[in-house]
Amino acid sequence: MTERQLSILRKLFNEGKVMRVRRVKKTQAALAKEFGITRQALSSHLRELRELGLLNAGRGFIDLSEKAERILEEPPTQAFVFAKVEPKKRRNVYKEIMSLDVLQAFRVTGDVDLIVVVDRQKLDEVLKSLSGINGVKGTSAHLVLSPLVESK
Repeated sequence: MTERQLSILRKLFNEGKVMRVRRVKKTQAALAKEFGITRQALSSHLRELRELGLLNAGRGFIDLSEKAERILEEPPTQAFVFAKVEPKKRRNVYKEIMSLDVLQAFRVTGDVDLIVVVDRQKLDEVLKSLSGINGVKGTSAHLVLSPLVESK
């Protein structure tokens, strides 16, 4: 892999949003301009990276694979926030959480009422927002250190 291809992977990784894959919503022409190369040159690099199983590209988007994250040696990008919710205010809390920039949110049983999955880079923002929601009694954040089982 060339230095240019590695820098392309890093840029796409940093600009991507975590879903099941890391997606960059950007045209190849816009990305090529940012790198100061032609769209054709970028397309050639992307084709090689796709053949290596590191990304997938379409019109206006590029998806990075988990393999790309491992090559870049990036730490896992998810964090979990556990929250306790006042029972009488839970409908309002759930409604407000749906408007936050989170990956997933789950109502659960046990010592906490809610588990919110967030992109690690958005953790502070989400915690601040959660603390301002009427009905959230407390939160605790948990960072993923490493996956034990990869998705199949």
